[in-house]
Amino acid sequence: MTQDEQIIECEIRLLEAMKAGNIKVLDELLYDDLIFNIPTGHTITKSMDIENYQSGIMTVSEIVATDQIIKSINNISTVAVTLHLKAKYADQIVDGKFRYLRVWKLFDNSWKVVAGSGFQIQ
Repeated sequence: MTQDEQIIECEIRLLEAMKAGNIKVLDELLYDDLIFNIPTGHTITKSMDIENYQSGIMTVSEIVATDQIIKSINNISTVAVTLHLKAKYADQIVDGKFRYLRVWKLFDNSWKVVAGSGFQIQ
């Protein structure tokens, strides 16, 4: 399997885990020292992200990826992707199109998201 194919598989697993609120898979795929800028402009960590799913603050009902671009250098891959997202964050309904950038790094045969950001485009 090529590096790009591995990243595509990881991206699919990540989106499925987000939709299912699967904490185990999120824990596997997110780096312990993750930093991520969410569409509100706040920077969150892995523990903050997992807590949002675990507590039910963040629930995803629909998530579809399009326009995915992957660029790789050695053991690092960067993904730019458009997500059509329907979710609920706290009491706020999220329904729109977002552009995300995720940086994946290979650690001992395991790909993990080390950084990223997202913003609403529609």
